[in-house]
Amino acid sequence: MPRYRLRPTGEQKRALTSHCAHARFVWNLAVEQHSWWTPRRGSAPGYVAQAKQLTEARAECPWLRAGSQMVQQQALRDFAQAMANFFAGTHGRPTWRKAGRHEGFRIVAVRPGHIRRLSRRTAEVWVPKAAWVRFRLSRPVPAGVKSYRVTQDRAGRWHLAFAAVPDPIPAPRNGALVGVDRGVAVSAALSTGELLTAPGLGPFEARRSRKLQRRLARCRPGSQARRRVKAALGRLRAREVDRRKDWVEKTSTDLARRFDVIGVEALSIRNMTASARGSAARPGRGVKAKAGLNRSILAAGWGAWVRRLEHKAPGRVVTVDPAYTSQRCSACGTVDRKARESQAAFRCRACGQASNADVNAAKNIRTAAGRAVAAREGPRVAGPVHREPQSDPLSA
Repeated sequence: MPRYRLRPTGEQKRALTSHCAHARFVWNLAVEQHSWWTPRRGSAPGYVAQAKQLTEARAECPWLRAGSQMVQQQALRDFAQAMANFFAGTHGRPTWRKAGRHEGFRIVAVRPGHIRRLSRRTAEVWVPKAAWVRFRLSRPVPAGVKSYRVTQDRAGRWHLAFAAVPDPIPAPRNGALVGVDRGVAVSAALSTGELLTAPGLGPFEARRSRKLQRRLARCRPGSQARRRVKAALGRLRAREVDRRKDWVEKTSTDLARRFDVIGVEALSIRNMTASARGSAARPGRGVKAKAGLNRSILAAGWGAWVRRLEHKAPGRVVTVDPAYTSQRCSACGTVDRKARESQAAFRCRACGQASNADVNAAKNIRTAAGRAVAAREGPRVAGPVHREPQSDPLSA
């Protein structure tokens, strides 16, 4: 979805905030309704039944009636889609939306006259109850858009995203294959020897973030001081997220343009970042260390990077089994868990090959991806595919 920076006036900001509150209120009502539903009562109400209930609620509640019916109905449609994704097993169960964290709404039935250009860098979009809202024209608006979503981040910035699927990046057709090993110290190591690291907060910004978190813990709930500290902390978090998203977009585009096939490990990031806290009866061990590891994994952007890569290079991203990729020598195929001398050093005790540990793992991923491509006769690679010796324990 192409995203643009909105520039609403003060009055328009109040209208947009009201839309977000209405959408969040309707969504949370739907979540509460489904949480009380049991199999004994039959099937839970779907979108049609909830839309009728929304009409009745608008007739009884002036605050809800003052808002846009389209915004509230689309919140119900989003909830129905979220439930469908949950039952399909692709997403988790829809949960509560919180003010200040989940701010946004969706507008449909967009016509060409609802978007107009004012200058080279400025355009405006029609928003119900807010009239024409200007946005920065950082890129051309996609043709034929039918809907858009307005969101507000923790830093208080408003954004506009048009629902349009961009065209995938064409393959270079050069037969090149690359393996990518994702890590914490190095976000992505390529089999070509390149080491890529997702940018984050600088040393001064990290110290300021820690100070603000300590100050926030001492603030009284609901006070003006707490709101100011949360706003300052939100601006730092938004800066970090923007840098990570920019890195994800640039690196994924670069790989999609340079290589025909990209091999990555099939990692379950949700399971890897699960809490080790345990329960009151059986408390976990190493909770602080595990929490720090979880933050590092999420800060590296593993999931977003592969997801964007699959969007830009559909059918050219190959997932491989991550087992033994960091313990196998990419030169002779020997598996030895003691060969990794440190986080960054790998030395094979069989053939003496020494290299960066992450690059060695990326080469093993490249080899496994080449095998997978040859086995399925998928996107054909023009050049020769590097193969490991037949004595490889994982080749069976």
